[in-house]
Amino acid sequence: MFRRLTAFLLTTSITGAVTGAAVVRAAARTSPPASGGTWSARAAAAYLDYRQSWWQAWSHSARDHGTVCVSCHTVLPYALARPELGAALHDTVETASERKLMADVERRVRGWAEMEPYYGGVGKSGGEEKAIESRGTESVLNALILAERDARANSVSADSRTAFANMWALQLQSGANAGAWSWLNFELEPWEAPPSTYFGAALAAIAVGSEPGGYAQSADIRHNVQQLVAYLRDNINAPFMDRVMRRDDPALFRRAMLLWASTRLPALASPAEQREMMRALYGAQRSDGGWSLSSLGKHWRRFDGTPLPTASGGYATGLIAYALEQAGIDASEPHLARALGWLAQNQDRATGMWPAASLNKARDPDSDPAKFMSDASTAFAVLALTNRSTP
Repeated sequence: MFRRLTAFLLTTSITGAVTGAAVVRAAARTSPPASGGTWSARAAAAYLDYRQSWWQAWSHSARDHGTVCVSCHTVLPYALARPELGAALHDTVETASERKLMADVERRVRGWAEMEPYYGGVGKSGGEEKAIESRGTESVLNALILAERDARANSVSADSRTAFANMWALQLQSGANAGAWSWLNFELEPWEAPPSTYFGAALAAIAVGSEPGGYAQSADIRHNVQQLVAYLRDNINAPFMDRVMRRDDPALFRRAMLLWASTRLPALASPAEQREMMRALYGAQRSDGGWSLSSLGKHWRRFDGTPLPTASGGYATGLIAYALEQAGIDASEPHLARALGWLAQNQDRATGMWPAASLNKARDPDSDPAKFMSDASTAFAVLALTNRSTP
């Protein structure tokens, strides 16, 4: 297991003093607990850095102009979580993977008009439809990554404002998804399937609300923000016919995303509405303190016919715990305390990750794609455990 991880670490210096697979093992032994738990921040950082480096070198993730696709499962969670880990570990220098990630985003934002879409295009698989989905998706991810960087620095960057301009230009103005963006659909839950348009719009709201300088209140985007808010509020539940036909219905997943987004863009939900979302999420919490991702949706099915994973997982538990923290819930609140306890106790200390399984099919656990869900699981576990509001 983890043959590629071992091979990579044997040839790459991660700490300068310790190299190879021993980095993860040494981190697990020596890293001090974070947030009062028993988990290893250093081991989590080693895992996430390895996975990001692997993704950046993988031929399937390469895009034009020497850039790499910003994936929802590996790259975006890394962009959100790795700076928080760096702060918790008192690292003073960004990793090479972080620098490459930000340089790619900046390059694609600055050269937006000349960049090929992640997928599709003239003469390519998926054609124009996939190109439109790709551009909408990328525009939101770029804006979010740059807005989060601006928020950490408490300064406004020209690149982030360019990214927002690119994003708003692609906001849908009519149809059932008016206010949202065309989103990649590969029939892969929970991020790249027909209902994932809502997920993308929630990320856009988080980006808008995170950008400093009062950006969300800017007069020139008032109409765009109003459309976005209306879409997210009006579509918290799946369309009636989708429910009648028992199509994929990520009911609680949407509530977790809306709760998180509403902490950045308050117009999305009143305090009473936030409490109602919390009650719904609390109702799905498992007896061990975690949440199962499969429990956050209805009628999800693996396309290979294998049973959905039902155990508690780092992604669902980390996402909900992080949203609760962002909403101001104290770490001593029983539901949140149990969730943080589950996260602290369920890191795989040998690898640094929080293992997770795909919603879409059973995968060979030794394969790199099998770790995509674990990448997101680890990053969101880290976000919850390193949240600055947590004692």
